[in-house]
Amino acid sequence: MLKDFNNKILIIAGEVSGEMHGAALVAELKNSNSDLEFFGVGGNNMIDAGVEILQHIKNMAFLGFVEVVKHLPFILKVERAIINFVKLNNIKLAILIDYPGFNLRIAKKLKRLGVKVVYYISPQIWAWHQSRIKKIKKRVDKMLVVFPFEKRFYNDGGLSVDYVGHPLVERIEKFNFKLKNEFLNELGIEKEILLILPGSRKDEIEKHLPELIKSADIISSNNNLQIVVACADNLDEDYLHQFISTDNTKVVKGNTYNLLKHSKFGVIKSGTSTLEAAIIGLPFVVIYSTSKLTYLLAKRLVKIDHIAMPNIIAGKTVVREFIQSEVNAELISEYVQLLLNNEADLNNLKLELGKIKTQLGGTGASKNATAIIIRILDED
Repeated sequence: MLKDFNNKILIIAGEVSGEMHGAALVAELKNSNSDLEFFGVGGNNMIDAGVEILQHIKNMAFLGFVEVVKHLPFILKVERAIINFVKLNNIKLAILIDYPGFNLRIAKKLKRLGVKVVYYISPQIWAWHQSRIKKIKKRVDKMLVVFPFEKRFYNDGGLSVDYVGHPLVERIEKFNFKLKNEFLNELGIEKEILLILPGSRKDEIEKHLPELIKSADIISSNNNLQIVVACADNLDEDYLHQFISTDNTKVVKGNTYNLLKHSKFGVIKSGTSTLEAAIIGLPFVVIYSTSKLTYLLAKRLVKIDHIAMPNIIAGKTVVREFIQSEVNAELISEYVQLLLNNEADLNNLKLELGKIKTQLGGTGASKNATAIIIRILDED
């Protein structure tokens, strides 16, 4: 094993969701070969898995075109530091996880150095830039995809691709959920929960949370619900409290899966959390708002009819999406209250979410990806 490779591997995950999957993958790789060492971009989960972090994801959370441009000097500085580290340590294998704006740029530079590039959780160019598949083919040696339909897309583009399953399925099925009564007692909650997941980036929270609190206040008052805002691991609860103006609201950090499992309904920012909610079975609506320029650029480029991954997988609108100006307290509260008061529609939504989980397949994404990566190491 590791014939022409040293035992050092670069791994880059620039967002909270990706670094959780990166941590699980590192754990499996270390189980297969305890001599492997990992360095790169990640967060606390990857640190716990044994990755030496060159840059923490808390410094890398930029949302949208405008925000990326504003932080471009810092991004270029991080790129240079990573490339210098790769050269200094003669790294020959890189694992890139999602985060395409950064990872596809650095993949080009890595290939120039002769580094073999494995991409885990592929860029969603099937939604945005299908023409970029030619560039990706030049920069990526192996694509490991997590949705079944992606395998055909990348195969048709001439890439070496394997479908490994979605790591969220294995993560959720391994999770040790608390009993509902026990969990609610721990939080000091006596009502059913109306859950808000506003995102993990400060810029998106500033756009979303004030209006979501207004909508939640209307819904909770009319339906006897307790509002709970889930705080991402990379944020402090105090930061979220500044956007909250109602006494009927709790901020809870570190219990997102239990909240998804034991809540009545969710209002969730578009992203990984929508897929987690679908797998766990929480009925919810999706919201998303970004800068006007970013949205206009995205609208011109996007090739699909939905923004929420559960809807993309289903090929239809399963969960209602509120986008841009629709992120409005009156619109959201009116729709959610109609749904909460129609048991048949609510049960149908739960049924459709169950179908989405089935489409994602079973557990084993990290093990499947590890087997392929180890094989790549053995081949060289």
